[in-house]
Amino acid sequence: MLLVTPLYAGLLALWFFALSLRVVQRRGHGVSLGDGGDTELLRRIRGHGNFAEYVPLILLMMAFLELGKFSTLLLHGLGLTLLLARVLHGLALSFTGGWKFGRFYGTLLTFLLLLVTGGLCVYQGLSGLRLQ
Repeated sequence: MLLVTPLYAGLLALWFFALSLRVVQRRGHGVSLGDGGDTELLRRIRGHGNFAEYVPLILLMMAFLELGKFSTLLLHGLGLTLLLARVLHGLALSFTGGWKFGRFYGTLLTFLLLLVTGGLCVYQGLSGLRLQ
């Protein structure tokens, strides 16, 4: 049974909802579809889209690791790092005009998580091959 991954999936879903609200507020910018050339709206859309591009894959890999009985402490570390990364990045793109710290470190942590979770999943998969 998964216990750790659903916690972070739920917390990230709440943050995704906040990012989604920022995108649907486009009518205040006189735009009904797309960004209408508005740079602030474009940042909001990319903050939302960027989340949707990275978070599902990392959560899926976390679930695989959890099902593979990886350390609960490791899984919480991955989940907290993912939450921090996506909040930093989302704040930078969707809520500010150019908070470079949040965008840089949010991206850096997300890429690091892709490498770590990807590598651990490969390790788990190769370990399973040796057992057979």
